[in-house]
Amino acid sequence: MKRRRVYRNLGTLVCGISLLWVTLWGLRSLSQEQLLFPKMEVSSIKLGSAAASSSNALAQTTPLYMQWQREKLTSDVRGDLGISPVRIQAAAYTAVSAESEIAVRRDEQKADVVDWTNERGWLEWNVEVPQDGLYTLVVDYSPLKGSFANVVRGVQIDGSYPYQEAERITLERWWKDGKYPYDRNALGNEIRPEQVELEGWRTVQVANYAVSSEPLLWPLSKGRHTIRLTGGREPVSIASLTLTAPKPIPVYADYVAAAEQKAGTEVEPVTATGTGSLEKDAGQNGWYSVIEAERYTVKSAIGTQTQSVAEPYTSPDPKGRIVYNAIGGERWQQAGDWIEWEFTVPVTGWYAIDLKYLQGYNGRANAYRTVMLDGEVPFREMLHSRLPASSEWDIRSLTDALEQPYLFRLEGGTHRLRLIADSSLINLAVEGLRGTLEDLSVMERDIRIISGNYGTGSSSNLDTGRTWDVRKYDPEIETKLSGMIQRLRSVRDYVDGLNQNVTDPTTAISSAMNSLEELLANVNELPNQVKVFADIQTSINTWIKPMESQGVMLDYIVVRDPEAKPGLKLPNLWDKVSYSAVNFARTFFQSYDLKDLNEEEAITVWVQRGRDYVDLLQKMIEADFTPKTGIRVNVNLMPSTNVLMLGNAAGDQPDIALGIGMETPVDYAMRGAAADLSQFPGFEDVLKRFNPGVMRSYAYNGGMYALPETQTFMVMFYRTDVLERLRLTPPDTWDDVLELLPTLQENGMDIYYPTKEFVMPFYQLGAEFYTADGMSTTIDSKAGQAAFKRWTDLFITHNFPKDVPAFFNHFRFGDMPIGIADYNTYIQLSVAAPEIVGKWKMAPLPGVRGADGQVVRWSAQSTTAGMLMEKGKRKEQAWTFLDWWTSTATQAKFANDIESFAGIEYRWNPANIEALNYVPWPSEDMEVLAEQGRWGKNMPYVPGYYFLAREMDFAWNNAVLSGMPGKEAISKAEVSLQREMARKQKEFGFGPGTDLKVPIDEQSFEGGGNHDGK
Repeated sequence: MKRRRVYRNLGTLVCGISLLWVTLWGLRSLSQEQLLFPKMEVSSIKLGSAAASSSNALAQTTPLYMQWQREKLTSDVRGDLGISPVRIQAAAYTAVSAESEIAVRRDEQKADVVDWTNERGWLEWNVEVPQDGLYTLVVDYSPLKGSFANVVRGVQIDGSYPYQEAERITLERWWKDGKYPYDRNALGNEIRPEQVELEGWRTVQVANYAVSSEPLLWPLSKGRHTIRLTGGREPVSIASLTLTAPKPIPVYADYVAAAEQKAGTEVEPVTATGTGSLEKDAGQNGWYSVIEAERYTVKSAIGTQTQSVAEPYTSPDPKGRIVYNAIGGERWQQAGDWIEWEFTVPVTGWYAIDLKYLQGYNGRANAYRTVMLDGEVPFREMLHSRLPASSEWDIRSLTDALEQPYLFRLEGGTHRLRLIADSSLINLAVEGLRGTLEDLSVMERDIRIISGNYGTGSSSNLDTGRTWDVRKYDPEIETKLSGMIQRLRSVRDYVDGLNQNVTDPTTAISSAMNSLEELLANVNELPNQVKVFADIQTSINTWIKPMESQGVMLDYIVVRDPEAKPGLKLPNLWDKVSYSAVNFARTFFQSYDLKDLNEEEAITVWVQRGRDYVDLLQKMIEADFTPKTGIRVNVNLMPSTNVLMLGNAAGDQPDIALGIGMETPVDYAMRGAAADLSQFPGFEDVLKRFNPGVMRSYAYNGGMYALPETQTFMVMFYRTDVLERLRLTPPDTWDDVLELLPTLQENGMDIYYPTKEFVMPFYQLGAEFYTADGMSTTIDSKAGQAAFKRWTDLFITHNFPKDVPAFFNHFRFGDMPIGIADYNTYIQLSVAAPEIVGKWKMAPLPGVRGADGQVVRWSAQSTTAGMLMEKGKRKEQAWTFLDWWTSTATQAKFANDIESFAGIEYRWNPANIEALNYVPWPSEDMEVLAEQGRWGKNMPYVPGYYFLAREMDFAWNNAVLSGMPGKEAISKAEVSLQREMARKQKEFGFGPGTDLKVPIDEQSFEGGGNHDGK
């Protein structure tokens, strides 16, 4: 009886498990057919700004490419595919601007070609078009020697741009690794090689993968036209332009049918592989080839880097070392960046392609790659092929929506596979958001005008007790708000449908919709709630860049017979645990610190920088410094200056420290731990390499305790397109800034000034922070009070925005078309904002016009430095090294080599004035750096200096946020700062009569005016 009950219970359990399995399988199958979120039509998203276009000042007359497509592709007829291409010889140009540097030369391959050796002006041709239609544009070009950036030009037809994206077409430079396999350092870690540019002619169809996965189309009617290329960035040689009919791309079914017809065979049915995972037994039949992703043939962006990954089944296994065994990640996320590989198949036939990839850089959003084989997209499904989000490595075939692998017909022999980062699907949502943000900005401006609350971020002049009837001033206010809510809803639903997930950006959009719905419920509260608009814009702007990013990392690519089972695995939990255990065991016998390999007779250099910088420095030492001087050098990584401090206390300090912060050398000098460089031979000659204003930060008590390596400083950025629309000119002085400010604010725009930047107004108005002996502060002097008032009035009187989390985004979208920022913002704009290339410029800081008519532009110049340790045993040899390291030749080579490793993002800006000439800055921008560079004036460091920034911050808060009178706020700051300075002076044993010899009066460094570009 008991046994029967056991059998019955066991049977019930088995039936239950079976039913559960069937249910789960059914749900899985159902999930493959039913979507979590409905997919929205692209036409549901409204592009552009209805509100902004109604304003003459802000009207955008040129449509976006996607707007233009919606109109043209429904009303125009494409050119007949049978027409002959229209070829335009570049040397047969009909007009050229005076600014363009144009020369015609004879080329062995291309006959007569045009060398456009600068990036200014324009070049124009006449062309006879055989019939009406939409054409693609093919350019035959070769980049000339320049920087590491791509060539950018604009294309006008009959004197105008057909769409906004035509203002900036990209002609890529091509790159590859300088050598493979990579060199290894003494520990056995791989060293990234220099990147080599592939020279020569290339023929490309003009494309923009931010807006379209296919080549851009150009509208031309039958007859005579002018085609003009406008300047943008980088020099280039052009052989020809060709207008061709768009080449149709078949859908997969037609591709297969055409291949069958050509081959006279039928395709074997393909077995589904689920998610594309190839976790099968190693023993298998069928051919396959594994292509290591890091062994690429060519890439379009120097910044697309190989990466080191240490995980089970990563190929090749690094075995406890740094091995660059993958490529991409966050360094392969910009639309249009591509990587190409070569592979060989043994016979003509059908093949599947698998990718081992990691796509966990953007939450739960998809990433997309357009796939090319031998220079062409084989079928339409390979346009923006989807790679689902994955927090861990995955092996996935290029599949259809039901996870069935696509098959590719390949002839026996060598082929090229290119994967192109593609954001065209998500860019539609981004443009929809931008248009809505413009509408929000215009509405905010209108509400501020109605309420008299001018200037973004300020509500101090608003009567919160007043009752408003907003409908009286704007009868359509509710319609406008409802329209913006609907636009945001369309974008959110489109993005959720695209990703089949709720993502962080769509959560932010939902939050913005809720805020607008609350305003809609009581529109009369709008004047009191106007700050909500700024909060919404800040929130959405924060997520726009992550929405666009297309980061993917690849470990390897598999090309295989459809039935092949390569046996490539993904790790489970046990694999990861055992792999970690093996790596832990390695730590007992493998050396991981270069210090363990240091030579006793060599000088020791600690470097607080990334590994790539250290590896390059080591190579240069071995190739140049040691052969010339006979001095051997140990180079070690230093994670932070805390290690330097602890090492100094323990007697384990280096001879030289590089990459340290600007305040560190004097901090150590106060404690007798830094060596005085002025005692070494040749110091005065070495000192001439640098701006005297910069050296103020390294001078202390009559000595000099460091040499600067790199420098950066504030400059002004401005949007040329916005200022032109508003008929404004870039400001040269602060009076100019305040004169144009009302016009910007009336149009819903503003100027960005870093709230904590107090050095600039103090030095420009002739104020100093300390007395000449360095024992007292002078921030409450008459000049100091005037400077403090100038600084705080920007925010109190002129309503400069007080809280700007990301100036980059506001500048990019045009609501802050002028801003003061570190000139490294130039790099960020160049890399991450391609859509505004040619629409912005860099200029010297606004200044104060002196009695002699000269504009004084003093500002601080932040630096990193190299110093010698006082306890070092080989100070003379260390000084020889520091002299070599800061020399013009060494700094120029290092600057160019490090940028060749990883692109413009790694740009090295030497403090050596002459070496800066060899950094690949465009000549126009170099002139700006030269002008601003000569106005460098750094704060000296004295005991208690660290309280200055703190007290100035408190004073700003008191004056701007709390309403305290400026004189009282700065006086209070002076008392607190002086008290801390006195305490530190006592600690260091300084008494009355001490003179720390702080340099006070400095003239602008005229040597900076000798910069002449490259």
